[in-house]
Amino acid sequence: MIRPVARKDLPGLLRLLRHMDQSPERGVLAPEARDLEGLAEELEDGLVLLKGEEVAGYVGLYPFWDGAALEGPLAYREEDLPPLLEAAEKRAREVEVERLYAFPREENRVLRRVLEEAGFGLLHVTYFFVKRPEGLDYPAPEGVRVEEGFPGAGVYRELYRESEESWALRLRWTDEELEEHFQDPAVHLLVAYLEGVPVGLAEVELEGGEASVAYIGVVPEARGKGIGRTLLSEAAKLARRKGADLLRVRAHDHEKGALDLYRGLGFSLEEAVATYAKELKARR
Repeated sequence: MIRPVARKDLPGLLRLLRHMDQSPERGVLAPEARDLEGLAEELEDGLVLLKGEEVAGYVGLYPFWDGAALEGPLAYREEDLPPLLEAAEKRAREVEVERLYAFPREENRVLRRVLEEAGFGLLHVTYFFVKRPEGLDYPAPEGVRVEEGFPGAGVYRELYRESEESWALRLRWTDEELEEHFQDPAVHLLVAYLEGVPVGLAEVELEGGEASVAYIGVVPEARGKGIGRTLLSEAAKLARRKGADLLRVRAHDHEKGALDLYRGLGFSLEEAVATYAKELKARR
């Protein structure tokens, strides 16, 4: 039986999450809490698969980008994954979601096969790297300077449009939404200028002693000049100034230059996550 998650299901769900944690081959986007009270606060629109009174599987649904994202599906047995996925799709259609996303770890071959058999397509694999922010001090190339601060919605949007190759999410934000985002004291924007012209940017987010480079990019005509490395160097300096002892970066599988840069600078691979998507109804 599959039904909405109830408070009495939380101990069983907690056991299921801990089972997932034991191996990267079971990894998938899932609730972060690992205690009963945290789970109770975190869960919104979730379903559990019950066998008898025991929780045998879970799948959640929450708004994301231009549709909804799945937590899971997660189950002890492979044969329980398809019915959980089917139930989640049914729920998504009921609330008129147009596009559904799923985020299994790259190693989770079982779930990836189930998703593909259900009509989900692979968009990309994202690689997450980590390193202490020391040892990344590099001089800026001649004619290049990096400034911290939001340069205005127009400049930011143009830089993002020219340097980003796969996502268009920020292009949908209004000027007010962009300004509000970069007023957050935990968010820092670094902009690279070449002979006074903005050519690249890096967004750094700080949380709990860690600094994450949420986005870094250089416009095509300015690549190959060491500007990306300079932005990363400035991000590391910012992290140290703010007391962060870990720097996290990420790159998609098609971004070979960024992947080579991170590996060459001594970053260690933390995890790789596959992004899948399925259209649930025709777009207008």
